[in-house]
Parts: sequence; C-alpha cells; structure tokens
Amino acid sequence: MDHKELLNRIRLIRTPTIGPITSRQLIRRYGNASKALEAIPELSKRGGKKIIPTTYDLAEKEFASLANIGGFFLAYGADDYPEYLSRFEDSPFILSCLGHSHLLSKPTLSIIGARNASINSCKYAEKIASEIGKLGYVVVSGMARGIDRSAHEGALNFGTIAVLGNGINIAYPSQNKDIYLKIKETGLVLSEMPFGQMPAARFFPQRNRIIAALSIGCLVVEAAFKSGSLITASQAADKGVTVMAIPGSPLDPRAQGCNKLISEGAYLVQSVDEIVSLLSVPEIRTPKPPIQLSMEGQNLEYDEIQTETARICIMEKVSHVPIDIDELLNWCHVSAQDMSTAVLELELAGLIQRHYGNRISRILSV
Repeated sequence: MDHKELLNRIRLIRTPTIGPITSRQLIRRYGNASKALEAIPELSKRGGKKIIPTTYDLAEKEFASLANIGGFFLAYGADDYPEYLSRFEDSPFILSCLGHSHLLSKPTLSIIGARNASINSCKYAEKIASEIGKLGYVVVSGMARGIDRSAHEGALNFGTIAVLGNGINIAYPSQNKDIYLKIKETGLVLSEMPFGQMPAARFFPQRNRIIAALSIGCLVVEAAFKSGSLITASQAADKGVTVMAIPGSPLDPRAQGCNKLISEGAYLVQSVDEIVSLLSVPEIRTPKPPIQLSMEGQNLEYDEIQTETARICIMEKVSHVPIDIDELLNWCHVSAQDMSTAVLELELAGLIQRHYGNRISRILSV
C-alpha cells in the first residue's frame, strides 16, 4: 500500500460517522480510499446530512506524530495486516502501533479480569502469563489496573501485546506508565483510536473486541458479575475463541463473573497444562464468515426511487435494538444493492450504526 492510499485510509476512518465496517464497505464499493472519500459528501447528503471527510493535512499530521515517537500504522488490506484479524468484519481499519509487530503472527492468549482484583488473583495471573509465555504464546490484555497489568508483567520477557482504549501516545491509567514503557520496548502496543485521543468509557468496548479478536483463547482470572471482562469474554465466544475461567469462592463478589461464565459453558481451568490443552484443539479459531452486502463488481448507478424506498423502510422498521440486514431485505422488498446503498447513506448521515454480525440499529442520540 503506497503512502497516499494509507493517508487516505486514515482520512476515511477519522471521518465522523464512519467506523471500520463502513470503511471496508466503502473500499469494496469504490476500490480505494481516494474514490470512497470523493463519494462521501453526496452519499451522506442523500441520507439526510452532508458529511465532509477529514482533511489530508490532518491525516499527514497524525502520521507524522506517530512516526515521531517511533510508531507505525497497520492498515486493513495491507500485506503486513494480521491475516487472522482481517477475517472479522469489524476488525480495525487502522491500527496505531508501537513495538514489535511480529508478535501478531504468534499464537495468543488474552488474560483479562478485574481492575480491583485480589492480590492472590494478580499473582496467579502473573504466574500463568509467565508460564504460557515460556511455551511460546503471546499474552494479550488491555493494560488496565489489576489482572491486566499482572498479565503483562508476567509475559514481559516473552512478548506481550497491550491494546489501548485511547490514543497510543497516552499511558492510561497513569500509574501504569512504567509497564507501558516496558511493553513499547519488548512487546507491542496497539490502538484503534486517533493519536492523542483521551480515554473515555465508550471506547473500552471497542478495545475489548480487538483483544477478543486477537486471541485463540480468552482466560478470565477474576471478574465481578457485571464487568467489562464478561463483555470481552462474550465477544470472544462470538468470534469462535475458546473462553476459559478460573473458578472462585461464591462468597467473593469478584469471583461471581468467572463462576457465571463456567455455568454458561466456559471451560473451568486451574493450571497452564489445562489451558494449553484447550489451545491445542485444532480449528479452534474459526470465525463465522461475515455476511456483507458488497457492491464490488456490481452496477453502481444510483436508482433514486428504489434507494429512497429502502431508506424509508429502514427508518420505519429499525429501532435502537440491532436487526439483521437480511431480515430487513425481506420486509422492504428491495434489491440487496439498493439496501446496501441506503444503509450506507443513512450511516454516513449519522442516523443508523452498524454492528458485528451484519446488523444495524438507530443511533441512540437521534
């Protein structure tokens, strides 16, 4: 991928209302980022609100800022983009990176859990991470306090990947700056967020899906009944990743999440040998092939009447609860091409949003 195309892809993903799924749809439809950017204003205008893409200058500024701290980009569709990650329809369109990208080609285990974890659980997470690292696995986690930090510390000498929910140049939480600096030197730091983006709660589910997608196994060491770790575990299961959990006392609220996962089908594990035996199961990483309304190779001539019919139907039938686009096709009685165009227009206008699994919903703020 040449430099201009990379910068245009940065522009594409940094444009308001455009996420990774839409970016990939636009590339499939128009062939490259430059043509997709040219089409965005008219497409979004037809959806109800004209959107102007992020400027080339801003993309160049982000590129230079990352390069100045020794970082680089991985772009969807490029030769160095992780092959397995590219199979998921919601995989990151652009990743900012610091460190050693070769770790992405190794087998990985995500180790996650509570921020306010017990001392014993933190020690256990560090021990597991160290032992699994010696066996050639790369530990992935989110660099949060508690279990995440302990997992990174245990795997530092063998390779660990930290996925951030903020700009890659920001160590968050601040007390983890020391481990952030160490991972930059010996491991890999990844972020989907723009350079300089401050952390916010709404970004962590996005980070968690990357942790899930990068893993062949997901181990939850300690987690409360309602926690982000359980969301990550659920996302991992949806992506065909083996979910494992360490059991705990029913009297400890921090163990209720793990016990719940086990009761729902996660593997109960208590040793590295048990973990490795599950990671060795063949074909364990088999993501469901995404269903996509691709326009590639089709006639892109705009049919105003049919696409308007699709737009009206979508806004009538779609609520804040995600619905499968194939189901909408049955209700709206339009072609897949007209539906794809209408979905794209409404999303660019900020009226609907895409979800993993070929689903869409209304934007909550509308």
